[in-house]
Amino acid sequence: MNTMTRRGVVALSLVGLLALGVYAWSANRSPAVAAAPGSAPAGPAAAAQRPVAVEVALVQAVDFSDEVSAVGSLKASESVILRPEVSGRVVRIGFRDGAVVGQGDLLIALDAAIQDAELAQAQANLGLAQASYRRNQELLDKKFISQQALDASGATLKVQEAAVQLAEAKAAKMRIRAPFRGVIGLRDVSVGSYVKEGEVLVNIEDISSLRVDFRLAESYLGRLAAGQSLELSSDALPGQRFTARVEAIDPQIDPNGRSIAVRARLDNSAGKLRPGMFVRVRLAFGERKGVLMLPEEAIVPGAKASVFKQVDGKAERVVVRLGVRRDAMVEVVEGLAAGDVIVTAGQMKLRPGAPISLSGEQRGSDKALAEKPAASGMAGAK
Repeated sequence: MNTMTRRGVVALSLVGLLALGVYAWSANRSPAVAAAPGSAPAGPAAAAQRPVAVEVALVQAVDFSDEVSAVGSLKASESVILRPEVSGRVVRIGFRDGAVVGQGDLLIALDAAIQDAELAQAQANLGLAQASYRRNQELLDKKFISQQALDASGATLKVQEAAVQLAEAKAAKMRIRAPFRGVIGLRDVSVGSYVKEGEVLVNIEDISSLRVDFRLAESYLGRLAAGQSLELSSDALPGQRFTARVEAIDPQIDPNGRSIAVRARLDNSAGKLRPGMFVRVRLAFGERKGVLMLPEEAIVPGAKASVFKQVDGKAERVVVRLGVRRDAMVEVVEGLAAGDVIVTAGQMKLRPGAPISLSGEQRGSDKALAEKPAASGMAGAK
């Protein structure tokens, strides 16, 4: 009996332990099972579904002045640095620094005593040769000399004529004259100075008209033409605008920067501008209507430019083709339409399909978007 009793107690204990284990397993499993149907995900999954606060802007259709800006430098219409071709001592200076001189005016004279003497000698020899040739012509008419004698005197005459021309050229090199009308610069020599061949004496500039050289991207080549009007401005003359016209376009594209050199000319009869000045160039090609523009900060960089567009309260990534840029705005050629709402801040936190909402700051200040929930789709994104 004792053995049977012990066996019964053990059996009852095992059954009790088994029942207790089943109950504990059921109790621990039931909340998870009960929470599964229709419950919201917990932890990181639930956080991923929360709207991302972003800033947005509308794609605007505006009238766009199609133009390009560049920087350039002014150059004189004609510019030269005068240098002597021979050495010599300065005996005369025929100008005042900064004065206007005419073409052919004597600017600097070097000591030409030797050259003038050589010229006088050559002229005397020429006179003698001319007289001898005339006498020989008369003698030939009277048959006193042969034709050969007359030809010899004619050759001597030509030699003396060339000698005079050579002496005149040497004497002329001792007198430096203005090659064109212009403004003379500041001289570095004085009377009595000995100057060597090729030494800088003074510069002369024709500033009645100026040239402006600048560069544009090669993409503008097909839209450039001689005679186009452009506008110039300079920091040295704030508020003033100057008009120039395209004079020439370099036939060769720079292979390094892929840019093309352009030269324009402008009238400077008032003398307000000077060579060497830095200027800003604005070249207008015309005006286009209904150009789509959006802020540059909306562009998501990558292999292809893209933006995040708001559609029904969610972010949709759209690949776009861009055009010109100006004043922190960029043209959208393809991919968007006027009135589309695009994300301008917070893109780095977005993924396609993620819910979005306006940031608190913009929600309080951007009345235009707040008053158009249908257009912005932000009404149900809270």
